Amino acid sequence: MENKQFKAESKRLLNLMINSIYTNKEIFLRELISNASDAIDKLHYRSLTDKNIKLNKTDFKIIIDLDKDAKTLTIRDNGCGMTEEELDKNLGTIAQSGSLAFKEENEKKKDIDIIGQFGVGFYSSFMVSDLVTVESKSIDSEKAYKWTSKGVDGYSIEECEKEDIGTKITLHIKDDTEEEKYSEFLDTYKIQKIIKTYSDYIRYPIQMNVEHSKKKEGTENEYETIIETETINSMTPIWKKNKKEIKNEEYESFYMDKFHDYDKPLKVIHNHVEGQYNYDSLIYIPSHMPYDYYTNDYEKGLQLYSNGVLIMEKCDELLPDYFGFVKGLIDSEDLSLNISREMLQNDRSLRIISRNIENKIRTELENMLKNERDKYEQFFNTFGTQLKYGTYSDYGKDKDKLQDLLLFYSSTEKKLVTLKEYVERMKEEQKVIYYACGETIDKIDMMPQVELLKDQGLEILYLTENIDEFVLQVLMNYNEKTFQNASSDNLDLDTNEEKEKLKKANENSKDMFSAMKEAIKDEVQDIRFTHRLKNHPVCLTSEGAISVEMEKTLNQMPNNQGIKAQTILEINENHEIANKLKDLYKDNKEMLQKYTKVLYAQARLIEGLTIENPTEISNLMCEIMTK
Repeated sequence: MENKQFKAESKRLLNLMINSIYTNKEIFLRELISNASDAIDKLHYRSLTDKNIKLNKTDFKIIIDLDKDAKTLTIRDNGCGMTEEELDKNLGTIAQSGSLAFKEENEKKKDIDIIGQFGVGFYSSFMVSDLVTVESKSIDSEKAYKWTSKGVDGYSIEECEKEDIGTKITLHIKDDTEEEKYSEFLDTYKIQKIIKTYSDYIRYPIQMNVEHSKKKEGTENEYETIIETETINSMTPIWKKNKKEIKNEEYESFYMDKFHDYDKPLKVIHNHVEGQYNYDSLIYIPSHMPYDYYTNDYEKGLQLYSNGVLIMEKCDELLPDYFGFVKGLIDSEDLSLNISREMLQNDRSLRIISRNIENKIRTELENMLKNERDKYEQFFNTFGTQLKYGTYSDYGKDKDKLQDLLLFYSSTEKKLVTLKEYVERMKEEQKVIYYACGETIDKIDMMPQVELLKDQGLEILYLTENIDEFVLQVLMNYNEKTFQNASSDNLDLDTNEEKEKLKKANENSKDMFSAMKEAIKDEVQDIRFTHRLKNHPVCLTSEGAISVEMEKTLNQMPNNQGIKAQTILEINENHEIANKLKDLYKDNKEMLQKYTKVLYAQARLIEGLTIENPTEISNLMCEIMTK
């Protein structure tokens, strides 16, 4: 028996791979099972063209054995096996892969489906074991050989006794340390769990001997331990099946079990794609927001598989943030088992798959909006805020993708509507989309600023979420129609004659407004008469980019910078209060200032703003009422 050294600077590479590529030690079993599956694939493929190979596909299997006393874990397969030369070539050189070579030789043949391609997965065994032996007999050899290694010091190959074709890998599990409990890999339940997690959809049965307690016949309380061979994996993934053969109940059951949800999903998107990159996707839109969605513990992303083998539990590169609530998985033969998160970020196939998934989800939502309106509104009431954040974030980078999915409450329709639906109903001469902001629909509906708009038969979008107005500002326009806040100072509804009349009234009352402004100091930019109010006496409007609602939102944030909207106190020129103020300016300027304070407090309350001096305002109101 000759001791050999690993090639390709094996000591350095083996250490680097074990410590860097794999951070989750339990995936060593995934790698070895995938290698076993590959070996069976190769033998099965050869049997299709080589008449000398007689076998029954139903006999193919992978067997896992545990021996706690000997501290060994064994993986056996009845695949093609390896010759002495192949053992030396495939296991003696890091990144040398028989699977990759086999795939390259047969890459033009459609039925070849090889999981492992880079040959580094086998060496993950050394994360959990201090001695690895590989006994293998090739379909092309009469002799069997054993490969033995304790890691970076090298390996040896010698002839051994093995009757059956295939490979047997035995790992001697390391002793426990303070940091690592290696003995868990000798626990039957733990190994079953790893298989179910990573290798549930390997196409061949993965079998283990499992102990069960059984009551002895003829006794009441006596039990005996029996050992039964069980197949641990389900073998056929639901996403590989024909959609026509899958019932809704199967989709729902898979979702609830796989993603630990007690409720059925709102939407299932099952897709098979062939082309530049091939993949299967099974996407679910939940019926409710994940309970931890707004916590630091939540991780977005889809499960990522390579030919049915899980390679990443949460691949966040597959979903944009605004679809972060989506659950599901992607399975692609174009991805390697041994890919790292850093490699994924630069993987061209993944970027294309990600873009396709994003487009598919958006298209399905658009179809739901068009054909299942009630269902879409249920979705939007749950996840609409996320779409709005997606529209607003990154300086509106994705606004064109999402704007037609947004819904806002309509003053005329009395329900949620899209921007497209609003524009289609606009009056021919109307140039802007009107909106108003407030805490609730009822409060907005009673705002003085919207009364005149409704009176003129104009539709208004009621914005009740903090982010809504920011979204419209980022959109800037829709279908060449700009957005107009009902509380903005530049609302233009008057005729030229009315504008001229109002301008003259404000000029004539300029000194009165200056006197009134002294009462509330720098609280407002200006005081003036307006025609925007029908029955209400007073309101607050804003000028500039920051509205009153935006001021409230910004000042609720942790980094509150005391941002203030530039507000204007507007008084209805056609209301009796206008004449009262004029009389007070002539006869009682002190009382004029008291009226001003009360009117300003009323305007703030209407806008949902607080007043700093409620006791003073209460006393003033009582004084005015008793005059």
